[in-house]
Amino acid sequence: MSMSFERYMLDMIQPMRDELTSIGIKELRTPEEVEANLPDAKGTALVVINSVCGCAAGQCRPGVAHALQHDVVPDQLFTVFAGQDKEATAKAREYFAPYPPSSPSIALMKDGELVYFIERHSIENRSASEISADLISAFDKFCR
Repeated sequence: MSMSFERYMLDMIQPMRDELTSIGIKELRTPEEVEANLPDAKGTALVVINSVCGCAAGQCRPGVAHALQHDVVPDQLFTVFAGQDKEATAKAREYFAPYPPSSPSIALMKDGELVYFIERHSIENRSASEISADLISAFDKFCR
């Protein structure tokens, strides 16, 4: 793969990353960053498995952004990018058992334990507002 193609791909992916980081979600790019943040996350933590697919763009990222405008939100916000930061994503997915890998997906953890999970199949055929409503309900249940 040529450097110009890699640079092109990075340029294409960056806005997809920025869509989450610009609203205060911390990107975890390495397995070490995942290990330093997820297992010991006190309180509640949202983890968005980002992706280049259309349902990430049309439903997942907008749904997350809207849900984070709610008055009750997780204490910590993280994202990993499937297909881009492969090792970090694989490490994060270790915390989402018994759910199989899917991207995009959204996890809500409380004191390091998974308490709520939205798989790809619950994202791809639903609207951003439906995903937001699901997240808001989970925030109200687990983040108070």
